[in-house]
Amino acid sequence: QVQLVESGGGLVQGGDSLRLSCAASGRTFSKYTMGWFRQAPGKEREFVAAISWTGDSTDYADSVKGRFTVSRDNAKNMVYLQMSSLRPEDTAVYYCATRLFPYGSVALNGRDYAYWGQGTQVTVSS
Repeated sequence: QVQLVESGGGLVQGGDSLRLSCAASGRTFSKYTMGWFRQAPGKEREFVAAISWTGDSTDYADSVKGRFTVSRDNAKNMVYLQMSSLRPEDTAVYYCATRLFPYGSVALNGRDYAYWGQGTQVTVSS
């Protein structure tokens, strides 16, 4: 059974940094593309970042490009989202997700991801 568990969220001030972690279990983590998404109150879930199974390819939403960095440690079955220069509009529940099939490309659409974590809250005060 695939499990994804996010951690690292919290309350920070604008301009601060935060690192989110996602621990994966239940299958060979290194074969699967991972993504980060977020959902703010009253808004639809949106793509944040994704990283390929090799870690060689990444993609970011325009709103976070240059401020967020996605990375993975296949030896530890972990994926990370380093967030810098946080803004109040980054406030949301952040979810990590993984694709259904191995060796898939980086995907920006949530429908391309089959498994999701429970989310971790990030709140950025102004």
